[in-house]
Amino acid sequence: MIKYILRRTFFSIWVILGVLLLTFALFNIAAGDPAGAVLGKNAKTAEIEALRRELGSDLPLFYGKLCRTEAFQEFSGSATGTVTLSRQLPVTKVTALVTFADGKKKYIPVADDAQLFSLPGTPHDPVVSCRFYREQPNPWNSQFARSLKELVSFEKTFPWVSFFNFGNTLVSREKVSDVLKRGLLPSLSLMLPIFAGEIIFGIILALLAVAFAGSAVDRLLMIAAVVTMSISYLVAIIFGQWIFGYYLNLFPVWGFGDVSHFALPVLIGILCGIGSNLRFFRTVFIDELRKEYLRTIRAKGAGPVAVYCKHLLRNSLVQIITKVGSGLPFLFTGSLLLESFFGIPGLGFAGMQALYDSDIQLLKALVMMSALLFVIMNLLTDIAYAWADPRIKLE
Repeated sequence: MIKYILRRTFFSIWVILGVLLLTFALFNIAAGDPAGAVLGKNAKTAEIEALRRELGSDLPLFYGKLCRTEAFQEFSGSATGTVTLSRQLPVTKVTALVTFADGKKKYIPVADDAQLFSLPGTPHDPVVSCRFYREQPNPWNSQFARSLKELVSFEKTFPWVSFFNFGNTLVSREKVSDVLKRGLLPSLSLMLPIFAGEIIFGIILALLAVAFAGSAVDRLLMIAAVVTMSISYLVAIIFGQWIFGYYLNLFPVWGFGDVSHFALPVLIGILCGIGSNLRFFRTVFIDELRKEYLRTIRAKGAGPVAVYCKHLLRNSLVQIITKVGSGLPFLFTGSLLLESFFGIPGLGFAGMQALYDSDIQLLKALVMMSALLFVIMNLLTDIAYAWADPRIKLE
């Protein structure tokens, strides 16, 4: 068991690194410059430079000695001869990246007190653009290294290792860890009852459908399951708010407070998710009932309670654990639609707001947290398999 856990932990580290690499490609390469997206077109040069250094978006992607800077005003267009440098920031050790009309590029050092800059272009091969970079002493100080440090970093003081160092959000300037801690309780308060209700009622109704397999009760339950699966989550939310919130005035439809604020979203969540669980568990139970040992138990005169609740459920635990394990990570990340439409300040609501605000720091934290939860829950699910079925050996 211990060897299996250690081996799975080792492979899980590679899975996390793979997710980190994909997240890095999505947010650092494809998303472009976050400073321009957050600060807008009219931002001051010093503000752009400061935010880039805070986020590390001015660093090279994987390796390099040059970092992007706003020390001088960049220019583009066909040019030759000497141009006047417009200094924006007091940065030293600046290098200019000159691009020629034929596509070639050349790095040229810029003097610290330079006011004029001689372009190496000719009338036949003029300079079409010039961008400026500052030098850094450590070429391994890159955007990818910063992404690794956001996940785990080593400190000189106790506890010497820290995790989830995603800094501050780009809009509210709060610590990302504080936003995650604040949103965890509302998300769990909403998702735990929904998840428990879907599993418990799904099992109960599936047992009822199996007990009356082929009858009108079974067919009605299957029709109800298909109907609930076919209704859009968004339509169910809007209809539920209109009927139970505005028309009947039974529940509040906005805010986070007492139990009444969770009653309607929990009811909607259970109704929208119970159909798939009902169909899944019914299929599992019917397949189990066809096995020889259950037919023998029933032939010996065992009652329905012993057959369904003792033997059937016990021997279907592996499939039940699979269903539970695949859904547990979503409890911590919340529901985007439910939290957004009901004003519940959970992690789903925070993620939606971060998406609107292009807050990549918070989005990266949520993505990595989801990946970690999936890896941990998969490991716990495999361990639970061995507990549920002694025939399963973890090797």
